[in-house]
Amino acid sequence: MEMLIEYLSYPFVRYAVIVAVLIAFCSSLLGVTLVLKRMSYIGDGLSHVAFGALAIASVLKLTNNMYIVLPVTVLAAVLLLAFGKNAAIKGDAAIAMLSVGALAFGYLLMNKFATSSNLAGDVCSTLFGSMSILTLSQDQVVLCLILSVIVVIVFILFYNRIFAVTFDETFAKAAGVRTDAYNLLIAVIIAVIIVLAMNLVGSLLISALVIFPAMASMRVFKSFKAVTVSSAVFSVFCALAGIVISIIADTPVGSTIVACDAVMFGLFCVVGAIRQ
Repeated sequence: MEMLIEYLSYPFVRYAVIVAVLIAFCSSLLGVTLVLKRMSYIGDGLSHVAFGALAIASVLKLTNNMYIVLPVTVLAAVLLLAFGKNAAIKGDAAIAMLSVGALAFGYLLMNKFATSSNLAGDVCSTLFGSMSILTLSQDQVVLCLILSVIVVIVFILFYNRIFAVTFDETFAKAAGVRTDAYNLLIAVIIAVIIVLAMNLVGSLLISALVIFPAMASMRVFKSFKAVTVSSAVFSVFCALAGIVISIIADTPVGSTIVACDAVMFGLFCVVGAIRQ
């Protein structure tokens, strides 16, 4: 406990905790919708695209890679949504092609135009997360805070529409809801969340922040609102627990958070089975 209090006295640790909580909270809100719409795989595909965009930003030696990664990932989300409605290229095939292609081109760029002597370490840190979450600047934390607030406000304002599109898109469209616009909104928000989570858990583990809280909450609760609230609490708790454990045990932040998600999912499954 003394070690933890000492670490929390440093600003960079507090920044990491704030960003982790914000990212976990935002990802859990849309995670329920993505799981129910069977679109959870879109997070994995977009995370690979973000890896490719990050490689481009590193080659261009940009001080703030957000200028490249965010627009490219959002554009990929729009394209995936468009491909999903294309009879010639099915949604799952489009995601597979885009994600694998982005990974391949990203690694090629990082290999060809390596900016450091430790290429393997850079790639591993980008894919699985690293301690870079503890090197966030105040500007990065402010940007994360602004984008997270926007995500939460959008979710609250359009909660009823998102609910309708999630459960019965055909009926919602017949009732006059612009389902295409709200599907696009959901995809763009997920793209923003993925970009924010890159420094926390890495591109390969991002989908865990989206899937685990929603799936765990569905084991215990049945209503959409209860599952959403439980998912948010679950995700924030695991993020905090993961950072605390990583500080004390000196383990990678991203992997530790995902491991906490997996353990909590198992506990929720046990509770759900007992309740039934």
